[in-house]
Amino acid sequence: EVQLVESGGGLVQPGGSLTLSCAAFGFTFSTYHMSWVRQAPGKGLEWVSFISSDGGRTNYADSVKDQFTISKDNAKNTVYLQLNGLTPEDTSVYYCNARSTVGKYGSQGTQVTVSA
Repeated sequence: EVQLVESGGGLVQPGGSLTLSCAAFGFTFSTYHMSWVRQAPGKGLEWVSFISSDGGRTNYADSVKDQFTISKDNAKNTVYLQLNGLTPEDTSVYYCNARSTVGKYGSQGTQVTVSA
C-alpha cells in the first residue's frame, strides 16, 4: 500500500524551529521528486519547496527561502523539511507530495502552529 506518513508537526513559539518528516511506503522512493506544500487557515495551497529524486536539486518559494531547508534520504525513504525562524504566518497544514513520470502521491498533512 502506498503511503506518505508525516511527523514532526506541533505547536512552537515564534522564532522556534521544527523538523517535519515524511516517510514513504509502497513505492520506489528514490525515483520520485518530492515537494512540500502548505495551507494556512482560510487560504489556498502554497507550494513551499522541491527536491529532485536524487536530492541534487532543491528549490524554495520566495516566502521561505533562507528559512526552510528540504532534504531527502533515499536510504531511509524519507524527506525532511527543516523550519527555522518560525512566525505566526507559517501556521499551516504541511503536506508532502511525491511525483514521478509514473505516478504521484500525497500525504494527509501535519499541523504546524506558531503561537506564543
